[in-house]
Amino acid sequence: MDANANPTPPGALSWRLSSHPITLLVFLTFRVSSLVVYLIGPILLFYENFVLLFIVTILLLAADFYYLKNIAGRRLVGLRWWNEVDAATGTCQWVFESSDPATRGPQNMTDSRFFWLALYAQPCLWVAMAVGALVRLQFIWLSLVVVALILTVTNTLAFSRCDRFSQASNLASSALYSGGLARNLAGGVVSRMFRGGS
Repeated sequence: MDANANPTPPGALSWRLSSHPITLLVFLTFRVSSLVVYLIGPILLFYENFVLLFIVTILLLAADFYYLKNIAGRRLVGLRWWNEVDAATGTCQWVFESSDPATRGPQNMTDSRFFWLALYAQPCLWVAMAVGALVRLQFIWLSLVVVALILTVTNTLAFSRCDRFSQASNLASSALYSGGLARNLAGGVVSRMFRGGS
């Protein structure tokens, strides 16, 4: 059978369609690894050694947080965020940045679908782990799940806000520049200046 006879549609969940397959595979590996270690670790890897399991899971969560925030978000969907603290007042401000669609080119739908699916799925899975720890009354395991939830929910909220900011700024710039709104506003201001008080 010919491979070209049944092409994979754009946006399908196949890493082979990715614009950045290595970035995508590393991203998915980090996303899954902390959950796998948490679930399978007590049985196969770290039997009766909670401290080692805790440390390995936290390190994987931290690596996932860093990689998602600084590398995968920028390369897969063109979004980046960070937190700035004003030294004078001590207030925190989240800063969102998105790549310019004109210079970045069209967004790869496969990268986007993998990114958003993995971004929203992991906090949901950690919530399920929290419920499981509560039902089994394993409060020491709950401490690990709470740390995982803090890290994953922070990235999820930040990228969701960054995406909304990106869509709003793209909409505003397209309305200003492509629709001639800026030209009309500038023309109205200049005509009022020259007409004076009339």
